[in-house]
Amino acid sequence: MKTLRDYNFENKKVLVRCDFNVPLSETGEILDDFRIREALPTIKYLIENNAKVILMSHLGDPDGKVVDILKLDNVAKKLSELLNLPVQKVDDCIGHEVEKQIESLKSGEVILLENLRFYKEETHSTGSGQANLDFARDLSLLCDIYVNEAFSVCHRAHASVVGITEFLPSCAGFLLEKEIINLNKVLENPERPMTVIVGGKKIETKSKFINKISEIADFVLIGDLIKKEIIDKSIQLERPEKIFSATEHLEDLAIEEETIKMFKDKILQSKTVVWNGPLSYTEDARYAQGTLEIAKAIVESKAFSVIGGGETVEFIKSQGMMNQFSHVSTGGGAMIAYLSGEKLPGIEALEGQK
Repeated sequence: MKTLRDYNFENKKVLVRCDFNVPLSETGEILDDFRIREALPTIKYLIENNAKVILMSHLGDPDGKVVDILKLDNVAKKLSELLNLPVQKVDDCIGHEVEKQIESLKSGEVILLENLRFYKEETHSTGSGQANLDFARDLSLLCDIYVNEAFSVCHRAHASVVGITEFLPSCAGFLLEKEIINLNKVLENPERPMTVIVGGKKIETKSKFINKISEIADFVLIGDLIKKEIIDKSIQLERPEKIFSATEHLEDLAIEEETIKMFKDKILQSKTVVWNGPLSYTEDARYAQGTLEIAKAIVESKAFSVIGGGETVEFIKSQGMMNQFSHVSTGGGAMIAYLSGEKLPGIEALEGQK
C-alpha cells in the first residue's frame, strides 16, 4: 500500500478523504473535534510540500438530501483555527463550479468540499454491491492524486473510499497508516497476556468480533448488555473458557463491584489490552464509575492499549485521559471489522494500486 512518502505533491491537486463526521449540538456546533485533529498531520504535510489541498468528508447520514445543519461550514471554521490559515468552503462537492474554484487554488492553500452524502450516489452501491463509479469519476475530475485518511469508513464500499481509486494514483494518509500499524500489533504476535474488553450494545457486529478475537486473546471481558443479548438470542460462543462477564445478576446501567474486581485482575496481568464499548451507562455520572475504574486499570497495567468506538472515546476524552493510551482509534465499526479479520474495501482498494 502506497503512502504519502511515495509521491511528489509539488503543485499537485490532492483530494483527501477525511472523516469529519463529528458530534454536533442541536444548533450545529462541533462538540468534539478529535477526528478533525487526527487528520492535521496529513493536511500539514501536504501544505508544506506545496500541494493544492482539497478536503472531502461526510457528516451524518442525510441520505442524498441537503440538510442545513449537516453542512460543513463549521468544520471549515474549525480547520481554519487549527491550521491557523484560511480554509475555503465550497457549496458542492462535484461539478463545474467546484472545478472552477479549485482551478484558482494556489499551492499550499486548502479548500473543503460540501458534505459528500448530500448525494445518495456516495453511499448507494450498484446492484452488484460495487461503489458508484459515476460519482467517483466526478470526484476524480477535481484532482491529480487521491489520499485516503478516513479509516473509520474503510469498511464501507463507498464512492469516495473505494470507487475513486479506479481513476487516480492513490495512497494512505498518515492517520490511516497509523491505524493499520497499531491494529496489526494486536493481530500479529501481541505481547501476552492479551485482554480484550467488549462493551456497548451492538451485538450484531460484536458477537462475530468476540468469536474471532478470542482466537488470539487470552481473556475476553464482556459487558452486561452484550451478555444479555448473547443469552437472549442464544448466540453460540466458540471459546467460552476465555470469556468473562458479570459474576452475579446482570445490570443495565452499572457494573457491579465483583465484576470490576475480576476485570481489573485480568487487565493488570496484561501486556496488550483492546477496548471497545463502555461497560456502564457513562452518560450519567452515577453509573460511570465502573467504566472509569476499568479505564484507570488499563493505564495502570502499562500494557500496549488500543481503544475505539465513539462512546468509549467520548468518555475517555471527558475524563482527560486521551493521551494515556497507546492508540485511540478514530473508527469503532472499522476497528472491529479489521480485528475480526474482515477485508476492508477501502484498504483493499489502496493495496491494489500499482
